[in-house]
Amino acid sequence: MKVLMTGATGKLGSHFLPAFLSDDRFSDALVIALCNNRTLPPHDRTEVVRGSLSDRSSVEQAMSGVTHVVHMAAVKESPDLAMDVGVKGMFHLLEAFRSSPAARQFILIGGDCSVGHIFQEYDSPVTETSPRRAYPGCYALTKVIEEVMLEQYQIQYGINGCCLRAPWIMEKDDFRYVLKFGEDQFGGPPWTDLLPEDEVAQRSQQNAVPLMLDRAGAPLKRNFVHVSDVVSAILAALDSSAARQQLFNIAMNEPVDYGRVAEYLKDTRGYSVVEVPTGFFSNWLDNTKARLKLDWRPLYDFKALIEDAWTYVRASNDPRQIWYPG
Repeated sequence: MKVLMTGATGKLGSHFLPAFLSDDRFSDALVIALCNNRTLPPHDRTEVVRGSLSDRSSVEQAMSGVTHVVHMAAVKESPDLAMDVGVKGMFHLLEAFRSSPAARQFILIGGDCSVGHIFQEYDSPVTETSPRRAYPGCYALTKVIEEVMLEQYQIQYGINGCCLRAPWIMEKDDFRYVLKFGEDQFGGPPWTDLLPEDEVAQRSQQNAVPLMLDRAGAPLKRNFVHVSDVVSAILAALDSSAARQQLFNIAMNEPVDYGRVAEYLKDTRGYSVVEVPTGFFSNWLDNTKARLKLDWRPLYDFKALIEDAWTYVRASNDPRQIWYPG
């Protein structure tokens, strides 16, 4: 087995690569990491090919003799880069894969932005057969295009592809700072878009937790997943016949209910609760298919997500990183 990994130095890749290398099933496997801006430390079973996904020759060089592709690279709201990585890069990878006599499986890490996560309304749980409804922006568009391109290559050329569609991936203390008032908030939506600036500034000085309300005025339900659960899903899909030409939602068993989060932090840590009205929709990314076909089980629920995030101590040499532009 010779595996090409894109995004190996990123948030997901930095967890997946060591897990893959330490898995006894893949003890003889070699890894080719296609790296552009960052690189990997030396390892006797890894090789780095420097180049951009937008450069076809770099992709073809990296694909030489490769049996499996794990495509984790992503770019957010930077239109030129998003098109280079999400569209041109995907095309180059698929073209090299379909024409290679060695190629056996192509795994794409998708995102729930392809179904609009909290921006689009669904009247039932979001399954793998639900319509794609991306929210505005080039990143969500590219994730839709990636999924469709993979499907079409499966139809047109019969390749063995698999898409693992994940929501917002959490690690370390990410979830704590997702819920943080103040300038050190991680991700969005920015609280100043939903509350007066002076109130946000006041809350930033307190132990306060935002309780986002959906468009109907009920506690918002939003999908998350812990990075270790995504890693275990990739390992479950890798070289699995059950994954052939399949799309799987990879998420927690239930979406995070902001009301239950607020109640838990109030009870366990004495936080005050701040209701935040929004125009968002509550949605449920259903992971039943992955549990059935891959025998995969996420280990994290919202309480584990909270406890990990609130007990994690970030070292001085471990700054919070923006893993891609945007």
